[in-house]
Amino acid sequence: MIRRPYVFLTAVLLALSLLVPVEPARAQVVLPDFADLVERQGGAVVNISTTQVVRSGGRGLPQLPNIPEDDPFFEFFRRFLPPNQGAPGPRDLESRSLGSGFIISADGFILTNAHVVEGAEDITVRLTDKREFRAKVVGADRRTDIALLKIEATGLPRVALGDASRLRVGEWVVAIGSPFGFDNSVTAGIVSAKGRALPQENFVPFIQTDVAINPGNSGGPLFNLRGEVIGINSQIYSRTGGFMGLSFAIPIDVAMDIVTQLRSTGRVARGRIGVVIQEVTRELAESFGLKKPMGALVNSLEKGGPAQSGGIEPSDIILRFDGKVVNTSGDLPRIVAATRPGSRVPVEVWRKGQSRELTVTVADTPDERAAARGPQRGQPGPQGQAPQGQAPQAQPPNVSGRGQPRQGLSVIDPTPEQRAQLRLAAGVLVEEAQGNAARAGIRRGDVVVAINNVEIKTAEQFNALMGQFERGRNVALLVRRGENSIYIPLRIEPGS
Repeated sequence: MIRRPYVFLTAVLLALSLLVPVEPARAQVVLPDFADLVERQGGAVVNISTTQVVRSGGRGLPQLPNIPEDDPFFEFFRRFLPPNQGAPGPRDLESRSLGSGFIISADGFILTNAHVVEGAEDITVRLTDKREFRAKVVGADRRTDIALLKIEATGLPRVALGDASRLRVGEWVVAIGSPFGFDNSVTAGIVSAKGRALPQENFVPFIQTDVAINPGNSGGPLFNLRGEVIGINSQIYSRTGGFMGLSFAIPIDVAMDIVTQLRSTGRVARGRIGVVIQEVTRELAESFGLKKPMGALVNSLEKGGPAQSGGIEPSDIILRFDGKVVNTSGDLPRIVAATRPGSRVPVEVWRKGQSRELTVTVADTPDERAAARGPQRGQPGPQGQAPQGQAPQAQPPNVSGRGQPRQGLSVIDPTPEQRAQLRLAAGVLVEEAQGNAARAGIRRGDVVVAINNVEIKTAEQFNALMGQFERGRNVALLVRRGENSIYIPLRIEPGS
């Protein structure tokens, strides 16, 4: 009887303990182990060294032929390096560089970057077992930065190729290469983004990672955790020249399409339609009556080119090409380039508030040599993003074609001399740009060619049309600056 209270108390405490939630055991986080992957695939990654003969300037600095005289280091090396002995004229010097690559077939085909072997007179491939081979370039494509090499060997280890389309943002990836000449260096990170468009790189939807990439890694493989190559490390974004956490790889499916063409014909055939395009912003989408910002806005066309022949007009927004959705302007060059030249393809465009179906015959892109003779920097080229140019030098005269300022814009009719000088079939000159117009990026001397889909011929027409728009909405002004044209969205503010 004496023990019963203790028994009762014990029972109560046991019951209460069952009611208290027990914290579950924390899941143990295990980081990936890359050792097996590197052991299986590392043997197929090679070091590539090249030799190129360069001409020095004959100024006593044969070791550093490319240092300009206004560089701070020029004076240092002029003082502390021995001068050239002999004639002061130019000398032939050897320049050496390093890169990476990987074997894609047992009989010696190797993938790397085009910039790794560009201009090389001698290419040496070194394997992990220290064997060295002379390599020849089967073909190279500068636009995608892909080169295919061949060495005379058999029974070589080769990489396994993966599917870059299955790659997920946040997934672990591994790079193997030769940064600064350190063979088979391994770095790891995650996929930061997919389909990344870079300036002047219209043909590659880059894989962005935070894998450490440094000089010498170029051309090396990017692996997923299954040990499959899903990309070729190509370039980094840096303000210092060293790695800053942003590296970019070419998807392996893009590279292998180039390889197939290089092996069969030695060159890459790309489609083109001859348009200059720009991104569709939210404001521009509203201006053209499009529900959401998507597609590629055409601001100019190659005269007589495939697009113009197929019925595409300036201010059209290309929504689909050959059945493929154009989500951003950067998608269009890649889709068109991947289309076989000579193909007749359907094109869906947005024009004057409705969708239209057209048919365009795709043309072939000129070779690099021919392209080099085309438009220079600062001028629009076929099927590229609209570049920024300089304002026309002609100054607006004091003539009677001036209208009342609208939205901070004062425009005038150009004189016949100005029309001839600027080669204008239509458009009005901006005499003054203030307030809202200046903030939008319009400058004095610009030529306003169209408002939305309407071509502008006189200042009176411009002002009348601007006065018809509802306050608070956006309109798209097609502005010509120098040789370039671009649509600029302008918001109609009350009281203007």
